Amino acid sequence: MGTMTIKDIAKKCKVGVSTVSRAMNNHPDINPETKEMIMRVIEESNYVPNNSARNLKRSDAKAIAVLIKGIGNTFFNQLISVLERECQEKKYSCILQRVEEGENEVDVALEIAKEKKLRGIVFLGGNFSHPQSKMAQMEIPFVLSTIYTTDTEENICASVSVDDFKESYKMTEYLIGLGHRKIAIITAQREDESIGKLRLLGYQKALEKHGIPFDESLVCYMEMNVDQYSFQSGYKITKKLLKRGVSFTALYATSDTLAIGACRALKEEGIRVPEDCSVAGFDGMDAGEFYIPSITTIRQPVEAIAQATANLLFDMIKKKEQPKRMIFEGELMIRESTDVLPVV
Repeated sequence: MGTMTIKDIAKKCKVGVSTVSRAMNNHPDINPETKEMIMRVIEESNYVPNNSARNLKRSDAKAIAVLIKGIGNTFFNQLISVLERECQEKKYSCILQRVEEGENEVDVALEIAKEKKLRGIVFLGGNFSHPQSKMAQMEIPFVLSTIYTTDTEENICASVSVDDFKESYKMTEYLIGLGHRKIAIITAQREDESIGKLRLLGYQKALEKHGIPFDESLVCYMEMNVDQYSFQSGYKITKKLLKRGVSFTALYATSDTLAIGACRALKEEGIRVPEDCSVAGFDGMDAGEFYIPSITTIRQPVEAIAQATANLLFDMIKKKEQPKRMIFEGELMIRESTDVLPVV
């Protein structure tokens, strides 16, 4: 059982990888009974967590950390599993570290790098608009995974992602092609300067190209330091949008978790999906495929992104590679949650 991974433990406990991580890292935001059950399964399985870096000699520890912001987004589970597998193959310890919504991910990274003597860091999620002077404090290699950056060639960060602007444009244009002109969007905080902003700009650009005026009343933002890319946030934000009384025939949620939460909110208001309102998401997470109705989405090539992230980080650690931006193509997955606008 020594080859078990955190994903195997999560399956046995019927919880997410992030929940297992929180149990192992003694986070307070986990149900005590759930934590007890997870720790019991870990003990019974003789599983040695990869994040046991504290047991390694600080002088020669081979460890990387994966910092996760927006842990409610289950899209990250598969990414984490691939990264952990790559660490195991390379005999590295993998430390999973949750970053709270109100925390600065770079500050967290600097602290944990100092404490654990890390060789490298992967950032998953977050609002990555930190000044170059802040990033320069990072003295070890790091990769922004699933985070598209608009850095200049002189100040480029290592990143692996899809082009969020381009893929969001693609989704919005698809909805317009179905005949929709009143397209609402639920997205990141208004202050967001990275992924959320790029997806919103892609949406706006597609509207502009097709001569559809941008309507601020159809945009519903997450609350800063409160909402995450989660089912609950999608539900809550859609309820808030519906209370405005504005009409829309399609709703574009900038993650699948938000889209699924939105579908529940619409159903409770007697709005059928897709008959009364089409709903689209972004990411391509497994849950969206099996939800009823299955969610039309932009699927990110998770396995390829995770593999490229690991390869790039370890090559940078070995000084075989310089920081670079890697961009993958997303795939429009047309499913049951969208339909042609009915002619009235």
